[in-house]
Amino acid sequence: MTVFNGLPAHVLLVHFVVVLVPLTALLEIACAVWPAVRRGQIVWLTLILAMVTMVLTPITINAGEWLYDLRRQPEPILQEHAQRGGWMTYFAVALLVVAVALAVLHLAERRSEKRRLPTNIIIAIVTLAVGISSIIQVYRVGDAGAHSVWGDEIAHLKQAAGQ
Repeated sequence: MTVFNGLPAHVLLVHFVVVLVPLTALLEIACAVWPAVRRGQIVWLTLILAMVTMVLTPITINAGEWLYDLRRQPEPILQEHAQRGGWMTYFAVALLVVAVALAVLHLAERRSEKRRLPTNIIIAIVTLAVGISSIIQVYRVGDAGAHSVWGDEIAHLKQAAGQ
């Protein structure tokens, strides 16, 4: 799907990724560092969001590549956006792996009262690294994308409006 209702699909899909990646990352961090959250149902919501993110991210990238290929000579900022965006699949995979690890930890904790402090610490550290880096990366991709689309447009609009 490259066009939806006359608009490039990338323009629509990117909003899901921009919301789902940070939301999933924050929920994973909450589950990793706050055991009471992990013991509830949030861990399953987090796993579902990570799966949806994993499905939508490559679709969004593919739609963006189609849009990119329509340009004869993409500007450097658009090239930067495309390059950064291409890496988002890896971040989506990492978010999914962490969500699966949190779900497994949740099940293990429900089946046994045994303390798993080293495992909890390792999972918390990995979760923090993956979550924070995913949030930063989605920001970097979005920032480059916004600059590639809008660039100096606001200044031109203000000038046209006499402001």
